[in-house]
Amino acid sequence: MPPSAKATPAFRYTERDLARFRETQQLAYHCAEEVAAWIEPGVTERQTTAELRRRLVSAGVQDFFHVPFAWFGDRTAFRHFHTPLQFFAGNRRLEEGMPYVLDCAPVVDGYTADIGYGGKVGENRLWDRLADDLRVYRELILAEVRARKPLAEVYAAVDAQLAAHGYDNRHRVYPGRVIGHQVTRTVTRGPAGVNVLGFGVRTLQTLGRELVSERLQGRSPLWADGRSSRHAPTPGLWAVEPHIGFRGVGIKFEELLVVTEDDAHWLDDDLPHVRRWNGGAATADPAAPATADRPDPADPTALEATR
Repeated sequence: MPPSAKATPAFRYTERDLARFRETQQLAYHCAEEVAAWIEPGVTERQTTAELRRRLVSAGVQDFFHVPFAWFGDRTAFRHFHTPLQFFAGNRRLEEGMPYVLDCAPVVDGYTADIGYGGKVGENRLWDRLADDLRVYRELILAEVRARKPLAEVYAAVDAQLAAHGYDNRHRVYPGRVIGHQVTRTVTRGPAGVNVLGFGVRTLQTLGRELVSERLQGRSPLWADGRSSRHAPTPGLWAVEPHIGFRGVGIKFEELLVVTEDDAHWLDDDLPHVRRWNGGAATADPAAPATADRPDPADPTALEATR
């Protein structure tokens, strides 16, 4: 092998490992659905994250990759977010017609999941449209990764689809502009349940070690649109979270993508957003431009017309 060549890292998880990751992801989504059924107008983001954490711990969660998040109303689209502290749950109260996003990252026996769950209270036709179109991004990301496109190019393909839909890229507001990040089985010995700036101590230990290791190989465990992501998809598990928005309404899914040396697949298709799409919800062709019934971003009345 020439000195400049880099060997493709091998996929390191067994079927048993994948089953455990899948169980943790199912547990996370189950708790998110329970909280979605519990919330009602008047509850705050802080009350919601406390309830989500309580249910996760009661279900056997021992640690968190990051603390649970909840965003209500225009905060689902990260309106006016300028610092990391704005991501933490606040005193925003849920109102009729508001969208919401729940995000949690439980750890069970070292197996980590990181999920995003979008919903609404009452009627919101604009949310319905974004929720239907979100399917396009799941299909697009999988196809691009299977084609072994560099991660930065997959990110660019998502941006191009967002432009075709007339939507805003909201994952670029996340720290590091990430659309995803690698997830591993945590084996560090730091204190469980202790977090620093919203991230578990064990998470920070593991992530720090992987950042150094991956950078030495010319890769990054963080998936963004910059130079560090100009490499083929690294085999392993990736928590992928395309986050789209339009005029104060934001929605995303977040779930685990399995990447091998020459293929990829979503870890589990039995998830709330996938079940919703398969239940007859309208979907869009990944290559299709914005359609006439999709809100026009240039139309200042589009939001009210679709609610």
